[in-house]
Amino acid sequence: MASRWSASSSLSSTLLNYSREEVVPSYRVVFPFEATFDPAPAQQFFLGHRMTTVWLSVAYVAAVFGGQRLMRSQKEFGLRGTLVAWNAALAAFSILGTMRSLPELVHVVSNKGFGYSVCIPSFFEEDSVSGFWTTMFAISKVPELLDTAFIVLRKRPLIFLHWYHHITVLMYTWYAVSCVIGPGRWFVTMNFIVHSVMYSYYALRARGIHTPKAVSMIITTMQILQMAIGCVVNATAYKIRFVDGIEACRISWNDILSSLLLYSSYLYLFALFFRNSYFKKSNRGKKVE
Repeated sequence: MASRWSASSSLSSTLLNYSREEVVPSYRVVFPFEATFDPAPAQQFFLGHRMTTVWLSVAYVAAVFGGQRLMRSQKEFGLRGTLVAWNAALAAFSILGTMRSLPELVHVVSNKGFGYSVCIPSFFEEDSVSGFWTTMFAISKVPELLDTAFIVLRKRPLIFLHWYHHITVLMYTWYAVSCVIGPGRWFVTMNFIVHSVMYSYYALRARGIHTPKAVSMIITTMQILQMAIGCVVNATAYKIRFVDGIEACRISWNDILSSLLLYSSYLYLFALFFRNSYFKKSNRGKKVE
């Protein structure tokens, strides 16, 4: 009991006491739009527009399934050049986001430990670079809905995982930024990394460049790993805050419950997609869209 109290006391001290140098990396270059980032207005914006994501999601679902209905009697669109440009733009954005967000995550875990990284949102409140890219990440979930337009207009199969993932990520991301939760640094950075590879792959495929089936398998594996890590991050935050009772861990029960439910559902759906795409006999040897 004494050793447990000592460990909890030590972690609580780690969460409460830190210097800016410990939690903000030394960036070689900080752009003016990053240096002037103010987290307060950004947080208030997302706080005041939580319901906006709900209405956007309703409109998105209506447009997607209404569009599919309309396209039944229409010839499919090619849109090859547009699709290449779209995926290349999202790949470039994700690569930049990775380059600006990953240093903060690595720096914090190295200096303050894993517990701090899931509890304290200094990535948004103290680090203007990471805070700016977190804001851009959340905003990007709106234009990313247009991914589905290409599926509908080109009359490609639309699976549940695709549209469910798009609307829930949009709603949860805006909610999480409005609450400013510690695990957010993990969620943002992992998503940037996976999307850097994924959209680059999509751009190459749209351009007609042959890619081995192993590449798509690796991308799906990365997505599964991302969701598994998300579950671990949430479980760790829960343990610190509600099992160990360390109030310095700035996360609520609602934050953990909503995030854990989403990441668990994503983990299941991506694992199911992986199995159905690569290991079902009817799909072996086929290209996976």
